[in-house]
Amino acid sequence: MELENSYLEEGFPFQGRKRKKMEEFLEKSGLTYDPQIIYSVLLCREDGEIIGCGSRHENILKCIAVDEAYQGEGLLQRIVTQLIKQAYTCSIPHLFLFTKPEYRTVFTDMGFYTITGTDSMLLLENRKDGISRYLEQELARHPLPSKEDAGAIVMNANPFTCGHRYLTETAARVCSVLHVFVLSADASEFPADVRLRLVEEGCRDLKNVVVHGSSEYLISHATFPDYFLKDKAGASDRAAELDLKIFADHFRDAFHITKRFVGEEPFSLVTRAYNEQMKRTLPACGIEVVEIPRKTAGDTVISATYVREKFLKGDWDALRPLVPDTTYRYLVSEAGTALRKQLLERQS
Repeated sequence: MELENSYLEEGFPFQGRKRKKMEEFLEKSGLTYDPQIIYSVLLCREDGEIIGCGSRHENILKCIAVDEAYQGEGLLQRIVTQLIKQAYTCSIPHLFLFTKPEYRTVFTDMGFYTITGTDSMLLLENRKDGISRYLEQELARHPLPSKEDAGAIVMNANPFTCGHRYLTETAARVCSVLHVFVLSADASEFPADVRLRLVEEGCRDLKNVVVHGSSEYLISHATFPDYFLKDKAGASDRAAELDLKIFADHFRDAFHITKRFVGEEPFSLVTRAYNEQMKRTLPACGIEVVEIPRKTAGDTVISATYVREKFLKGDWDALRPLVPDTTYRYLVSEAGTALRKQLLERQS
C-alpha cells in the first residue's frame, strides 16, 4: 500500500485523545497499553490514521505493533529505529525488548539477542551475551569454590530489616553458599546503593553469604516491570514467569543454585503472587522453593513497609527492635535524616 506521505509523531507520553487512539490500536493488535510508558512514537498515514506504534519505559521497548495491512513493508524497523535513536539521545544504550515468540526473527535481524522466553513472551536485549558477561563478572568478584548445593534469595530490602536478616541466617544454615541478590532498580524509597550497602553490612558476619546487586536481569523494569506498578494487584503471572525463567535458565547453573528461599508474604499482593508463580515454575527446573515464616517482634510481623512507616514518623523506639544495628545507624545518621526529609517532602 502507498505510504509515501506517512509520518512519525512523538509523545512524552501521549495524553488525552491521542493516547486513547493508541490504546485502541494496541487492543486491536492484542496488546495492552502500559501506564509506565514515558515515550511513544506513532506511525500515521497522511490522514492521521495510526498504522504502527512503539513505546519505551526506562530502557525497555514495548507496546510495538504494526497494522496487519502494512506488515512486511519495513514499518516495524522504522518504529524501532526511532525508539532506539530517542533512547540514545537520553544516554540509554542498553535496551531490552518484549515481544511475542513469533516475532523473534524480526528483532534478531535488527540486532537484538534472546535472553529467555515462555510460550507467550520473549525478552531480548541489544547486547550479545549481555547476561553471560554479568554472570561472569559476578563470579570473578566473588571467587568462592564451586558448590553444588548453593541457595539464593532475591530481596528488595527497602530497607534491610531483622526480618531479612532472619531469612538470610535461616537459609545460610542449610547451604554451603548462599547468594543474596539485592534489586538494583532505583524505584524504591531507599536508593539502590544504600539498600545494597545495608545488606552487605548486615550480613558481613555470615561467612558463607555472598551479596550481589541483581543488575537488570532479576526483578527489574526489564524482567518483571509489574513489580514496580503502583497498582500492585495488576501484576502479571506471565511477567513473573518470564523473570523466574531467566533465573532458572541462567543463574541456576552459573551459581550452582539448588534452592531459592522466600519469606511468607502476608501483605504485598504482587510479592505473594510472584511467590506462588515461583512454586509453580522453579521446581520443574530443578530448584526447590523453600518458604520461611516471617519473623516477629512481639506481636508485630516485621516488614519493610512497617519499618518505613516508623522511620518517616521518627518513632525510633519502635524502630529499634525491627532493624539490625547496621540499618539503625544509617537511619539515624545524617544521610538517613536527609533521606527522611526528602521522602516526607515527596509525600506532601
